[in-house]
Amino acid sequence: MRDSITTQGVLFEGVFGKPLLAQFDQLHASSDGGAVVLGAVDHRLGLIDRLAACLEDGRDPAKRRHELRELIAQRVFGLACGYEDANDAARLADDPVHKLLVGRDPVLGTALASQPTLSRFENGVDRGDLLRMSEALFETVVARRMPWPVSVATWARPWTVLP
Repeated sequence: MRDSITTQGVLFEGVFGKPLLAQFDQLHASSDGGAVVLGAVDHRLGLIDRLAACLEDGRDPAKRRHELRELIAQRVFGLACGYEDANDAARLADDPVHKLLVGRDPVLGTALASQPTLSRFENGVDRGDLLRMSEALFETVVARRMPWPVSVATWARPWTVLP
């Protein structure tokens, strides 16, 4: 968190018949307020929980600061907000909306994962993990919206290239 905040202000004189001063001095502000809707959608679908269930956490429990579900949520919501890589992790670590989406208190909650932590997480998944996650994504999002019952196996069959 920043130790000092510079108060910025804009004075609009005579525009509304009275002076209007706009100040930008909120300690806990975010430019990603609309992401709260994404959190509500995920809560309804349960996608992040399903994705987290696909992974096994081989890390030492005594050294863990961030659970796999939190790391997935941080990356998914970051991507959805336009942060295409983990380079923005330091700037977003104390963002109140992103902390809320990960399940932490927006003001008092601990900071989110750093860029190196997110990069290790992303590079730690293997092909099997990705396959299980893609199946969970399909079952959670695509299959629920099909007008007829469909499974991953029947859906993927037309595009599968057999040796």
